[in-house]
Amino acid sequence: MTRTMSVLREKKAVPAELSSIGEDGLFEGYACLFGKEDLGRDIIRKGAFAKSLERRGAKGVKLLYQHDPAQPVGQWLAIREDATGLFVRGQLALDVAKAREVHSMMKAGILDGLSIGFRTIRGRTDKKAGVRHLSELDLWEISIVTFPMQPDARISSIKTDDRAAHHAAFTFSKRELERKLMQDAGLTRSQARGLLAEGYAGLNGKQDAARFTPQSTLANLHRMTLMVRHATRKLA
Repeated sequence: MTRTMSVLREKKAVPAELSSIGEDGLFEGYACLFGKEDLGRDIIRKGAFAKSLERRGAKGVKLLYQHDPAQPVGQWLAIREDATGLFVRGQLALDVAKAREVHSMMKAGILDGLSIGFRTIRGRTDKKAGVRHLSELDLWEISIVTFPMQPDARISSIKTDDRAAHHAAFTFSKRELERKLMQDAGLTRSQARGLLAEGYAGLNGKQDAARFTPQSTLANLHRMTLMVRHATRKLA
């Protein structure tokens, strides 16, 4: 039976299925795929955003970086539902330093995720399957993020000829990587140092690791993996 859910704001990340990332900061793709169970055991149904989009329109939905309201990086030019999911077209504000950084990381493949920020208006939980079906959502922001919740969506193509140069630009020293793990992956200093020194065992061995749930640890480790992958040259 369908029931009204809580009014708490939620976030849900998927890989950005981007069909293009232009040099001018224009990009498009899917922020949500309908009918697919994500890692949080949720399934978003077609039509879930219809009322919210009718009320707000694309320009009423914020384009943020990592869900940080202090870091808007552009605006959404189009948001609409189709048979696949929630299609979006955005414009990064390249006169803003953070937006230029995000643009470079998107083209380099370091950032490949989109995450929706929303309130659940209507949905139901299948207790036997442990899956939540979301049928009406109040969409208030879509962020460019690191961690994907729907592993089967992937970037299809990127319009750039200097991918290798972008990868080389985003390498970190050990100290810089430690700071990134703290700022972007949410780790404490002792966890970041333990992770760099001992790997996953170093993270879980710290006393303050108890505050991390399995889901948040998975998200943090995914973010860490992306950063380590692009820091290998400096740490070798």
